[in-house]
Amino acid sequence: MEQTLSFILLLIALCSVSECVQRQYHFINVRKTWTEAQRYCREKYTDLATVDNMNDMNELNKSVIDGHVWIGLERKWQWSSGDPALYLNWGSGQPDGRDECVMMTNGQWHDFPCSNSLTFICSSSNNMNTGLVFVNQRMNWRDAQSYCRQNHIDLVSVRNQNENQQLQQFISDHHSPGSWIWIGLFRDSWQWSDQSNSLFRYWYPGEPDNDGGYENCAAIYPNVQGQWNDVSCNNQYPFVCHEDKLILIKENLTWPEALRYCRQNHTDLVSVHSEEIQRRVMNVVKQASTELVWLGLHNYCSMNMWLWLSGEIVCYQNWAPGNGTTPEDCRLEKRKGAVQSGGDQRWISLPETDRLNFICSRNDE
Repeated sequence: MEQTLSFILLLIALCSVSECVQRQYHFINVRKTWTEAQRYCREKYTDLATVDNMNDMNELNKSVIDGHVWIGLERKWQWSSGDPALYLNWGSGQPDGRDECVMMTNGQWHDFPCSNSLTFICSSSNNMNTGLVFVNQRMNWRDAQSYCRQNHIDLVSVRNQNENQQLQQFISDHHSPGSWIWIGLFRDSWQWSDQSNSLFRYWYPGEPDNDGGYENCAAIYPNVQGQWNDVSCNNQYPFVCHEDKLILIKENLTWPEALRYCRQNHTDLVSVHSEEIQRRVMNVVKQASTELVWLGLHNYCSMNMWLWLSGEIVCYQNWAPGNGTTPEDCRLEKRKGAVQSGGDQRWISLPETDRLNFICSRNDE
């Protein structure tokens, strides 16, 4: 009994000292535009650098030389419906970076001042032929958006080349082909290149200011402790890539099989002993093909405790209601921990024989 108590006290003590770096930064001393830097990072590593907190920022700054340096933060184009803009059909020289809303003319898109008044097209469930409604009233982009949402569904979205051609034909049928027409594309608030939901920002005082109307990408500002400012994405700077040490494996394996796979091919099943690592897990599991995803979390039956494979007791808690807090019956089956790939992405206790996707932690090398 005394040995058991000593073991528990040791594990509790480890809660306050255990730390695991889950992201590595790589400074690339080659001058590229933001988009070129993004492409390079995605080919060689994971993505342009995402920063979750000051610990990340301090780690990143260790290798950065003085001067502007790209990170992975930009103001992105998004549809009014909330869908990401995966297909884009810009006209020549567009977007020029000055404006936040998009109009269509002759099948091509142009960024345009949101305050200008144009006719527009709504998506609608009432028109069974095209799902489109042409509104022959001139409004600014925001008013057009409100009108569509109140009377139909939303300003129109365009997901591929076929839909763009159909939209252009619809415009030609209802209006002059060369008319300027609002569509539902606009530039949203600052977002990370890797789609991370990190809300950490480290702007230099007075930034971002969008000086000149072209500043849609973020860079580390020279001589100010690594703080950031917004600059034109066409500028050419060195940049920082990050390499995330978490990798989602889309194979359906039992927990012991997943453990063996991770240890043979990477390092281990992931241990989530902090809120920071949980955020990174949340970004990774969005792409899973199963509703639950194995973690390196197992129930130590003889002491009725949950432990991480890395050795830590479960100090940071993210259990779904009814999971992880009551004694498990180990006589019937061994229980392991998984994370939900959707919803609140909470942890669930499951039999280890269930077959799920899983997350490995990568090697440090």
